[in-house]
Amino acid sequence: MSLTFILGGARSGKTSHALARARELSQGRLIMIATAQALDAEMAQRIARHQAERDEAWTTIEAPLDLAGAVRGLAAGDVAVIDCLTLWLTNQMLAEADIGLVVADLVDALAQSPAALVVISNEVGQGIVPDNALARRFRDEAGWMHQKVAAAADRVEAVMAGLPLPLKG
Repeated sequence: MSLTFILGGARSGKTSHALARARELSQGRLIMIATAQALDAEMAQRIARHQAERDEAWTTIEAPLDLAGAVRGLAAGDVAVIDCLTLWLTNQMLAEADIGLVVADLVDALAQSPAALVVISNEVGQGIVPDNALARRFRDEAGWMHQKVAAAADRVEAVMAGLPLPLKG
């Protein structure tokens, strides 16, 4: 149906913007596909803060690893916000997945979905070069993933200081 990709830094307003965009597109179910895992108390607090942003109209699907499967389970008329790709990528790297394979599978699922999708990710490639190999690999994998998702998207926006900046569409 449609794919909107929203990139931005930490606390830039990505999620608030994505939720508003999803409400604009809504013709059926509003779904949040969450990729975060509450592995510690601080992350649990972050998740709770995001949950508080949504009202009872939202259904939550947790997909820390099988994001492509969650997307394939959506129906025409659904509007889903995916929050977020960089957490999903982290989960995949920690699971020692074949990143090229899982990213290709995800991009295929996004492109084929009958639902309207609003996908959030953190732009991590604009800072300094990380000081360790794992962090550099993550930054590189995120950048390559973002390029693939952006190519498949109908609309791409960057969010800075709560303001959406159109990049595509």
